Amino acid sequence: MGAFRHKTRTVKIGSVYIGARHPIAIQSMSKAKTSDVRATINQIAALTRAGCEIVRVAVKDRQDALAIRKIRAGIRIPLVADIHFDWRLALEAIDSGADKIRLNPGNIYKPAQVREVVSALKLAKIPLRIGVNSGSVKGAVSRKAALSDRLVASAQAYIRMVEKLHFYDMVISLKASNVRDTVEAYRKMAAVCDYPLHLGLTATGFPLQGQVKSSIAIGALLLEGIGDTIRISLTDQPEEEIRVAKAVLEALSLRHFGVQMISCPTCGRCEVDLIQVVRSLEKELAGRTLRPGGKPITLAVMGCVVNGPGEAKEADVGVAFGKKEGLLFKEGKVVKKIPFHNCVTALLQQIDARKRN
Repeated sequence: MGAFRHKTRTVKIGSVYIGARHPIAIQSMSKAKTSDVRATINQIAALTRAGCEIVRVAVKDRQDALAIRKIRAGIRIPLVADIHFDWRLALEAIDSGADKIRLNPGNIYKPAQVREVVSALKLAKIPLRIGVNSGSVKGAVSRKAALSDRLVASAQAYIRMVEKLHFYDMVISLKASNVRDTVEAYRKMAAVCDYPLHLGLTATGFPLQGQVKSSIAIGALLLEGIGDTIRISLTDQPEEEIRVAKAVLEALSLRHFGVQMISCPTCGRCEVDLIQVVRSLEKELAGRTLRPGGKPITLAVMGCVVNGPGEAKEADVGVAFGKKEGLLFKEGKVVKKIPFHNCVTALLQQIDARKRN
């Protein structure tokens, strides 16, 4: 991947490896009632098509836990069971075939209960996620302490309890609802442990707010080499979480999923409807992913002669528009002029041809 990564151990979740130098994995969560098997499978299928690599389901009661067996058989990606309050649901979820268990130190913390869950995890050979949330963090340190310190202290106390049971197959998350506390908590956690870290914020607000806050916090941490899996938590359709997660990873050049777009914001010099062109390309390219091992492709769509030719030359495929037509560039060289009315088709043809090479 080329970028610096905080050194962590490797954890296997179903068929997906995280940590160490493995690619940063994209997670999301089903928002259907888990006991509604068909609805949950359908939603996970949509998430998988969007690019989700690990999915979590809420386990509120025994019916949810038992449903995991059928859900697991009907999906292609690893499944994580999200357990709160009742430790026995973790045992049911493990028996039903979950690939990982998430426990919340804020509501499952009695040593005897944790011991039972860890014993079952050992037998099943699946990992544990210790998921600390600001809304349910317990008082490992004074409530007057900074939230980031309380999150880290809670996670550390839980880690020690689990490690005493000779279990080390763990992933850690520490989620707050604001950027600063979240970033500080993960920085502090990365300094004191080598377990893989699952990044995310919780309760992020309006969808646009959630996208911005999550992108800032997760992006800042990834730039520092911190983070092994990510979830963009949004009060929105779950596929939107995947779309934003992929955009974050691509923006940091940590992973490549499709065509990277470069386009100008337009101004009074632009003489074509560039916004509509970009929207059309976004729609057309949404389902066109890179083949495994394929090289990333950059596409520049520029609206005038100021920066247009320069940006178009630097991209793999580019166009710099004048009034009714544009200069088409490929790998830094002018190929031909293309009419504006047919530009989307022409650009897609160039991209498809490059993918085949």
